[in-house]
Parts: sequence; C-alpha cells; structure tokens
Amino acid sequence: MDSLRKSNSEEQVSSSSSSSSDWKERFLLPTLLAGVAGGGAGLVSKHRKVHGLANICTTYATNFAIVTACYCGAREFVRASRTRKPDDLRNSAIGGFGSGAILGRLQGGQLGAVRYSVMFAVVGTTVDYATIRVKPALRSYYDSLVNKKDDWLKLPEWSPIQVLDEEALAAKRAREEELYRSVHNLKKES
Repeated sequence: MDSLRKSNSEEQVSSSSSSSSDWKERFLLPTLLAGVAGGGAGLVSKHRKVHGLANICTTYATNFAIVTACYCGAREFVRASRTRKPDDLRNSAIGGFGSGAILGRLQGGQLGAVRYSVMFAVVGTTVDYATIRVKPALRSYYDSLVNKKDDWLKLPEWSPIQVLDEEALAAKRAREEELYRSVHNLKKES
C-alpha cells in the first residue's frame, strides 16, 4: 500500500515538473516572441511620427504580448481541463475562441466578441498547426549546427584552404622540414 502511494506521488511530482518546463515553452516563449514582434511592428507603423517611435513600439509590443498571453493561457487551461496532449489542435481552437470572446467583448461589445473569437480561433489554430509542422525541421537543423562541433564549416573540395587530418598534417610537416633543410643547405653552400 505504501509503495503504491509512493509511486503515485512520484508520478505527480514528475508530471508537475515536466509541465512546469513545458509551460515555459508553450506560454512564456510565445508571449516574449509576440512582444518582440509587436515592437518590430511598431517600428514600421504609420503612427510612429504622430505618437513617437518609442511610445508606439512600446504600445504595440505590450498589446501583442497581452493578446498572446491571453490566448496561450486559455489554450493551456483548455488542455488541462480536457487532459489532452499539448499538440491537440482542438485545444487551440477552443482556447482561441474563448480568449477572443473575452478580449473582443472588452474591445467591441457583443459583435466584437463574435468577430474576435472567430479570428483568434482561426489564427491561433493556424499558428499552432504551423508550429507543430515546422518544429521537427527546426529541431533537426539546430541539432545539426550544435552537435557537429568539428564539422560546423565544410569547405568545398576545390577550395585552396583545406582542413587536414593527422596523416596529411604529418606529411605536410615532413615536407616543410625537408624544404627548410634544403634552403638552409643552399645558404651554407653559397
């Protein structure tokens, strides 16, 4: 009986620790990226001359981050309520519909709630679908860059600059020493 309780508590601890690390990937990272994207959108905004560049960039960055945080929070709430995997696109659609309805209601009344809920559901689900599809390719590309410490730069075979292995390096040193001796022998003879 005690071993059963111990294994259940260990499973809860391991699941809570894994969900806390996943939380950073599914909530915090998109919110920060949306803030950066909002700041970039503020840089090219047509309102930057009227309101000032710093002011409009801050406003855009804050708004993008708030909207993304609401969407990600709603999506994670739906995921936890439905006890599904994070890659379930229904979580994205329901979370987008809910967060869009709340933010739309605050912004534009009942009509705004309908418009925003549909817009958030479509855009959020599309972004999550694209993220799911692109993530393996980005992960393999990142691994290929990071894991190959010696092969991070491959020169073509025709390049005059060559990376030599141990045998070629030893042969090159032998040729250089022989050339050095022959040059010094010529100097001594003359």
